[in-house]
Amino acid sequence: MSPMPKPGTVKIVIALAALGAALAGCTGGGVFNRDRPDEFAVQRQAPLVVPPDFSLTPPAPGAPRPAEGTAAEQALEALFGGPQARSDIERSTLDRAGRAEPGIRSQVGDPDTNTVAKGRVTRDIIAAPEGDGATASTIIPG
Repeated sequence: MSPMPKPGTVKIVIALAALGAALAGCTGGGVFNRDRPDEFAVQRQAPLVVPPDFSLTPPAPGAPRPAEGTAAEQALEALFGGPQARSDIERSTLDRAGRAEPGIRSQVGDPDTNTVAKGRVTRDIIAAPEGDGATASTIIPG
């Protein structure tokens, strides 16, 4: 009759066998030298659609899909959306405002452009010297 192995020895043998089985699947490239796909280079493909005209020629291999656009265009579309229909209120406001003249931005800075005088207080505020406000004072009229 052979002597019984110690209970701790059996646990060690089982642990070593499990560790050996787990390491058997590892390759010799090391933990940090694995070839991985770049998850940021993956782009979602549009679903397949049956074309309405079956006489179309297939696209050239590697050519971009015409209905999709680039990833940057898709991102801009997702962030800002495409052209949206204007609401009734927006259309009414734009109709009442009228159309701006094509060169309006050039005419605003022209010295001959008439402006509305905002008064002495506004002129004093604009002409005030720049400072940190340490010596500022307030006068309450009345």
